[in-house]
Amino acid sequence: MIQAFIFDMDGVIIDSEPLHFEVDIQVMNDYGSAITHEQLEKYVGMTNPEMWAAIKDEHQLAQSVSEIIEYQLSNKIEILTSREMEPIDGIRELLAELKARNIPAAIASSSPPVFISAVLRKFDLLHHFECVVSGEEVEKGKPAPDVYLKAAELLGVDPEHCMVLEDARHGVAAAKAAGMKCIGFVNPNSGNQDLSQADHVVNSVREVAQICQFE
Repeated sequence: MIQAFIFDMDGVIIDSEPLHFEVDIQVMNDYGSAITHEQLEKYVGMTNPEMWAAIKDEHQLAQSVSEIIEYQLSNKIEILTSREMEPIDGIRELLAELKARNIPAAIASSSPPVFISAVLRKFDLLHHFECVVSGEEVEKGKPAPDVYLKAAELLGVDPEHCMVLEDARHGVAAAKAAGMKCIGFVNPNSGNQDLSQADHVVNSVREVAQICQFE
């Protein structure tokens, strides 16, 4: 029985991976180093500090991780606020269905709190979530289970009664390590993600209601 529903954000609530790829590639170019879309795919689902620490080390960047993140985040939020965007198809309907059934919802995202907040405000979705947790607010980011376990704790629901919606390999691994059921959402814009650990795999958010037996 599902007692709570926990959403990843990037690639699930918002089709933001193209934005992340675009900005991250530009940041690297600005710092005089090249990185490809394919090289960035392996970091999808990880926190900014973990991702940029690995990239800084691999590409021998002179800037500190905090400097890189500050520059990257300002660019991302500027683009996010200026572009016309809508949530991923089916998200508004799924959130309405959860609310109608009194099933609490949460966000457990690897993105920084400031970016999560900017996305939810842009789409006017903040009121749909009982709690919002960033991977930067727990000890270890995805694929560690910390962010999902924290969300379940804040919701007051045992992990085994939580359902997660994820689009990335690291996120699915985190949800399963937390002892939760997980639906893998195939988002082509999130790159080549292995979702085979998920309990179910869907190509549309509109399929989630049927899996959860809301229909």
